[in-house]
Amino acid sequence: MEIHVSLIDRTHLGAEVYRQLRQAIVDGRLRPGDRLPASRELARRLGVSRTTVTVAYDRLAGEGFVTSRVGAGTFVSHHAGRTATTSRGDGRPREGGALRPRPDWTSVPLPSAFDRPARFDFRTGLPDVALFPHDAWRRLMGRALRAGARAAGVYAHPAGHRALREAIARHVGLARAVRATADDVTVTSGTQQALDVVARVLLAPGDRVAVEDPGYAPPRRLFTSLGARVQGVPVDGEGLVVDALPRHTRLVYVTPSHQYPLGVPMSLARRLALLDWAERHDAAIVEDDYDSEFRFHGRPIEPLQTLDRSGRVIYVGSFSKTLLPTLRLGFLVTPPSLRGAVHRAKYVTDWHTAIPAQAALARFIDEGGFARHVRRMNAVYRARHDLVTGTLARCFADQLEVVPSAAGLHVAALARPAVAQRMAAVVQRASEAGVEVHDLTRFAVEGAGRAGLVLGYGAIPTADVEEGLRRLRACFDD
Repeated sequence: MEIHVSLIDRTHLGAEVYRQLRQAIVDGRLRPGDRLPASRELARRLGVSRTTVTVAYDRLAGEGFVTSRVGAGTFVSHHAGRTATTSRGDGRPREGGALRPRPDWTSVPLPSAFDRPARFDFRTGLPDVALFPHDAWRRLMGRALRAGARAAGVYAHPAGHRALREAIARHVGLARAVRATADDVTVTSGTQQALDVVARVLLAPGDRVAVEDPGYAPPRRLFTSLGARVQGVPVDGEGLVVDALPRHTRLVYVTPSHQYPLGVPMSLARRLALLDWAERHDAAIVEDDYDSEFRFHGRPIEPLQTLDRSGRVIYVGSFSKTLLPTLRLGFLVTPPSLRGAVHRAKYVTDWHTAIPAQAALARFIDEGGFARHVRRMNAVYRARHDLVTGTLARCFADQLEVVPSAAGLHVAALARPAVAQRMAAVVQRASEAGVEVHDLTRFAVEGAGRAGLVLGYGAIPTADVEEGLRRLRACFDD
């Protein structure tokens, strides 16, 4: 193990070697069982006598920090675990430091919704991990790594793996009627990075961004962190209320196929009105089509991108719901006018998304594995969707009104007036009973928001849905 010991301007060399090694053990940088360099080798690296290092090792051994075994070497003792996390190298506590972040960053909460597992997990944004094709994915990843061995040390184009971009263009063209070629596609590390790249390209500090209210919080925080002025726009039964959009809005972020979190689709009249509004106000539209692959009833909702004739819609897709959130694979479909800038923004952000995973996904799509997986999961999620909505309508009629929804991995239910003030307590009691659901008010942008619940059914096994809902129903009783 390479160990750095600084002896610049130090006089008592043996004591300094001892002190720095001891501190590395106390801090946990050297862990129990780690092997220290041979005394002769460390002496050579530091340019000191072997005796200097031997004295330091002997002192550490005498205090129980290390043990020596003849013929094997010197190792950190197993009982000398990490005992401090705030030291600064000389045994004294670290101070806070003089640097301070911009105020925007102090108000961004780190995600904690999934910190602990739930027995009955109705949280949103989670697919069924147990049904992911793990064996097939391992084979594809292994093949991608072997095939790319020669190019493994070479950076790739920021837009992403060419084969994946071609596969994505075919997939969204067939499944969603999105008009795109491979050149229009940029692969990103999930939806959040896709939005970050778009914001870097289109927004300047002070620009106004309109988001749905209620809506998905991470994009709102992202836009705010980049200096944009974010304003919530109400959502009704037809989606975003276009007439409520503020003037001088530079970008509108929407989830028209399955509004998050209410689940309503944007009506055709509203979609056409939004496109017309963007044309008249010289605005961009970001269409987040995050879980539209899963549709259970009715006709598919035509994307805004398909209806767009002036090149104002940026289409964002993700594999987090169809495959796994931890893969961090998403994409942008951008008008040709933004292509170069988007590639440059992606380059300065992280150069490119991991190539082996992109190559594996490209082959998964091309060989038909992705389509088969989506069909399989659509049947599973349809059964859960019908079970959840049916049980809510039958057993929660006095407490909740289900918002009609025919797609995606979650449903929303508005609280009846009699229980609206008690929803926070219901969510807390449910958590204590092993049932995790989302309070609808957490998605509010302006004001307190509407009372209700948002229930995901991606992660919970079908066999557990009824028992989970039974426990949830009991939490409404005083």
